[in-house]
Amino acid sequence: MNFKTYAEATGKNALNLAKTADKINQETGVSVGIAPQFVDIASIAQNVSIPVFAQHIDPVTHGSFTGHILPESVKEAGAVGTLINHSERRLKLADIDAAITRAQQVGLVTVICSNNSAVSAAIAALKPNMVAVEPPELIGSGISVSKAKPEVVSGTVDLVKRVNPEVVVLCGAGITTGEDVAAALKLGTEGVLVASGIVKAKDQYKALLDFAEAITKV
Repeated sequence: MNFKTYAEATGKNALNLAKTADKINQETGVSVGIAPQFVDIASIAQNVSIPVFAQHIDPVTHGSFTGHILPESVKEAGAVGTLINHSERRLKLADIDAAITRAQQVGLVTVICSNNSAVSAAIAALKPNMVAVEPPELIGSGISVSKAKPEVVSGTVDLVKRVNPEVVVLCGAGITTGEDVAAALKLGTEGVLVASGIVKAKDQYKALLDFAEAITKV
């Protein structure tokens, strides 16, 4: 679950949402990872048992890199992994490769976002832990990729597994209900990447529970 910079997932709200996700994990056994804003990583990681991810890292080392996100810093703050190349923070392929390398050097799990099947396959060759396909036109639309473009999801799974069978495939964009999650899993993915579908929900606990219950029934 990507917190982005939503007010509902900033500061104290971020910690409350993280605790809700942790509760869902404990009640259902479904793995829930969260990606809060950088400044909230430490306070959240100290208070929940679920995996905490950074929203981005830069492929830099210790030194003169003012304003960059150092992989070692997010790791020390308590993150176990990082998103890379989200459509709102897109990188060139060479920079994705460098970021994956730096993440691996410090022991961070990598979730690389992509916009289509071909790009997903190219990224799979870089040996990330996970690839999350998200057509950008559907992000935040409320129209799930698993329903609007099922061929993108199934095609991505097929191409990625041919390039690197070890890569876990997720899908995102417009995922708002448990039914959307179930559809994604039936198309061959092993999970989903979600943001507003949970963060902006009137009842975040209920929305998360809907997702988790859908996963347990597939």
